[in-house]
Amino acid sequence: MAAGAAAGAWVLVFSLWGAVVGDRNVTARIGKPLVLNCRGAPKKPPQQLEWKLNTGRTEAWKVLSPQGGPWDSVARVLPNGSLLLPAVGIQDEGTFRCRAKSRNGKETRSTYQVRVYQIPGKPEIVDPASELMAGVPNKVGTCLSKGGYPAGTLNWHLDGKPLIPDGKGVSVQEETRRHPETGLFTLQSELMVTPARGGAPHPTFSCSFSPGLPQRRALHTAPIQLSVWEPVPLEVQLVVEPEGGTVAPGGTVTLTCETPAQSSLQIHWIKDGVPLPLTPNPVLLLSEVRPQDQGTYSCVATHPSHGPQESRAVSVHIIETEEGPTAGSLEGQGLRTVALALGILGGLGIAALLIGAIIWQRQRRQGEERKAPEHQEEEEEEREELNQSEEPEAAEGRTGSPASWRPSDPVPDPHL
Repeated sequence: MAAGAAAGAWVLVFSLWGAVVGDRNVTARIGKPLVLNCRGAPKKPPQQLEWKLNTGRTEAWKVLSPQGGPWDSVARVLPNGSLLLPAVGIQDEGTFRCRAKSRNGKETRSTYQVRVYQIPGKPEIVDPASELMAGVPNKVGTCLSKGGYPAGTLNWHLDGKPLIPDGKGVSVQEETRRHPETGLFTLQSELMVTPARGGAPHPTFSCSFSPGLPQRRALHTAPIQLSVWEPVPLEVQLVVEPEGGTVAPGGTVTLTCETPAQSSLQIHWIKDGVPLPLTPNPVLLLSEVRPQDQGTYSCVATHPSHGPQESRAVSVHIIETEEGPTAGSLEGQGLRTVALALGILGGLGIAALLIGAIIWQRQRRQGEERKAPEHQEEEEEEREELNQSEEPEAAEGRTGSPASWRPSDPVPDPHL
């Protein structure tokens, strides 16, 4: 009698503290007691029944009977045939079966699917934004929920309506962490939105946690209201010098990207639709332009709050001069060609002078050779004339004419 009274007291206590259930699907809060009824079991001993359970605590089916002792203080069979779990935990999720025979021999079976849950604390929005900018992505904040089981889900709301991520104007980055000891979950969800220009100036955002179990209400955060402001459109202008972008080969073209706020911008350049691999700079200088420099140029200004803005495109043309399409770009080569031509002409002139001198000397020698025989003839004629004149003088000397002195005769003494 005393044992029966004690068992009845335990049943009453646990019925008020936990849950005495007979349904097939059972949900129990973590840390609370759970009592499972065995249908068809006799209310009084002796009882013919057994409990079998397959949970996270067992590798296979575990059998419990009224005659058996307590199973590590995890589960025990009460005198009325019910199964008591003093403090249900995550490892107690699983299947419980009871088979009982009444006093008249009728057999009854009961099966339960047990799931446990833990309600987390109220979610909150941490690190909220102070304001939003229209036309660009903005971080609204991070929704945080701690200590729940099962994991559940976080959902965002705009002006009281569900906000569905689309990957364009609305995107959500989620993260789920599980505590290594308790097994409870921590969820966080970061919301990014791109407010439309001309939209609502003061949108209201909120976040909710859904436990993921039936008949469990969602938990909502306190709403936050943000202001949306629209920036002044960023105007990007491209100025080209010389005006019109027309230049002779070898000339210089200067492209300048002008924006209202130069200090906070990054300027990149595009030629014929292809980005140029240049360091960001608002000025692009094309010196000694060549044919490959021709094309269409534009600049892109990127501002943290405006995004990228591209200027209108301008064209750079290279015109051909009278000297030819490469006269300007090959000026140095042309000068070298002129110098080479002058050198060749000078060499030809010197060669011509040398040839002329050689020819003149030859002609002079030939003239001297022609004059040499004539002199010889004149000398012979003179010698003949002298011989003729000496012969009459010799005849006169023989006839008493004065003697003539010759260089071979001795000089007469005048005193004799």
